[in-house]
Amino acid sequence: MNDYIKLAELLYPNLKLNAEYYLTKYKKRDLPHGAEVTRFAPSPTGYMHIGNFYPCFIDSRIAKSTNGVFFMRLEDTDKKREVQGAGDIVVQVMKAFGVQPMEGLVEGGQQIGEYGPYIQSERLDIYHAFAFELVKNGRAFPCFCDKTEGLDDVEERREKMLESEATILEHDPCRDLTFDEIQSRIAEGKPWALRLRSMNQDGDKIVVNDAVLGDREIPANIKDVVLIKSDGIPPYAFAHAVDDHLMGTTLVVRGGEWFPSVAAHIEIFEALGFDKVKYAHTGLICKLDGENKRKLSKRKDPEADMRYFLREGYPVQAVVEYLLNLANSNFEIWRRENPDKSNEEFEFDIKKLNLSDPIFDLVKLEDISKNIIAKMSTEEVFGLLVDWAKQYDQKFYDLIQNNADYIKAILSIDRGGAKPRKDIVKMSGVYSKFRYMFEDDFDKEFDSKFTQEQINTALEAYIKTYNHSASKDEWFPNLKNTGAEIGYCPDMKVYKKNPQDYIGSVADYSNIVRVAVTGERNTPDLYTIMQLLGEEKVISRMRSSIRN
Repeated sequence: MNDYIKLAELLYPNLKLNAEYYLTKYKKRDLPHGAEVTRFAPSPTGYMHIGNFYPCFIDSRIAKSTNGVFFMRLEDTDKKREVQGAGDIVVQVMKAFGVQPMEGLVEGGQQIGEYGPYIQSERLDIYHAFAFELVKNGRAFPCFCDKTEGLDDVEERREKMLESEATILEHDPCRDLTFDEIQSRIAEGKPWALRLRSMNQDGDKIVVNDAVLGDREIPANIKDVVLIKSDGIPPYAFAHAVDDHLMGTTLVVRGGEWFPSVAAHIEIFEALGFDKVKYAHTGLICKLDGENKRKLSKRKDPEADMRYFLREGYPVQAVVEYLLNLANSNFEIWRRENPDKSNEEFEFDIKKLNLSDPIFDLVKLEDISKNIIAKMSTEEVFGLLVDWAKQYDQKFYDLIQNNADYIKAILSIDRGGAKPRKDIVKMSGVYSKFRYMFEDDFDKEFDSKFTQEQINTALEAYIKTYNHSASKDEWFPNLKNTGAEIGYCPDMKVYKKNPQDYIGSVADYSNIVRVAVTGERNTPDLYTIMQLLGEEKVISRMRSSIRN
């Protein structure tokens, strides 16, 4: 028995099952040619950041477009940063945005599929079995470094170095300890972490074939990276190599910040004797801060949290289509050519992923959102509004429940037709947008080109001639005639030629009425609004706008 085998048995004396057992247990997936197996593997360290959801979303689209498999694995090995309940938040957000894993961790903490457990903290025996193999083969060794800052701090520092672009030689001094020296230190109770014995030399190069970035020649890994921490838990580098191999992952989609660590990850795959998984490093979602581009911040940007879009009441379809715009440059063209098709019919192409860091543009999202809402039926918008209010605005929800037909009538104004209204962007804005339909106390800012006396005259004249029972075809001609009698030009073409001959145009006159009744200069069809408000309220609001 050589020293490596003795060392493996010394470090892991109580293995329940060996690596061969797990390699046999997890069968190779039987999938059609070209099918990709992708996974979303978040750490439960807080809310679902849009920067994490972005590759998750891409994962699901790639799996679907290739008739593959998309699964969810919870990487909860960083116990220091773990936030209670964060895993549930991730699962709930995925469900809310229609990104449903085919296997893995699902709602209610359940796990489905034949390649579990899908929670890394439940897979420690598996990691130790493969760690045993690396030690046995001379590719891993225990590190007893106990510098003044403490073992954990040393590990954290070196893990950070792993993710940096530094290429300094990082061979650990403990790699040269003899078996007897190691045995003696373990007998003394000294804690140890397991490290990879890197076989590369400074100056070695490897070629990485990235599914997004293409072929890239980079320095080979020369660091003895941590495989198992002193608490027996592996960091991402080792855990994902074992898990992605056993679970049959073919493509790992992750943010570009991980690219500097890919050389170390590749050497771990090679040391384990596994086929290398394909990587696809995406751009990072950023934001313009003045003229500078920066990564979306948890502290500064509420939209960094995917729950923000749910709280604000954006349609899920709008958020999904916005992300498709960020991910595939041809989606916007496809949408213009296929205005009525579901985005599920769009052929997602990983080769067209955005190479640069996409800029998150809330204005663009809102433009997409209002266009989507504009195409919805009244019942669809009402359903969205009810669901949103029930969860996020109880007072508004109660109002809706007691006035459902009235709310539907408001939402129906100018809906449908060749030019549907596009004034609703999100559900959280509905009440404020139509506050005048619910409240009488609101500010009224008339066009400053009219004096209060002119406004008074205009409203007094209209109150005298207003006929609430008039049809829509009769209403505007009546308003036009009333305005003409007191100096407002009824013909816009005539007014534009000789504006000095009139107090204002018929558009000006109708807007004086509009502001008096709603407080707004732009609203959906004013006639319908007035009909819904009722004659008494319309007259009352106009009278309250007449001031000395």
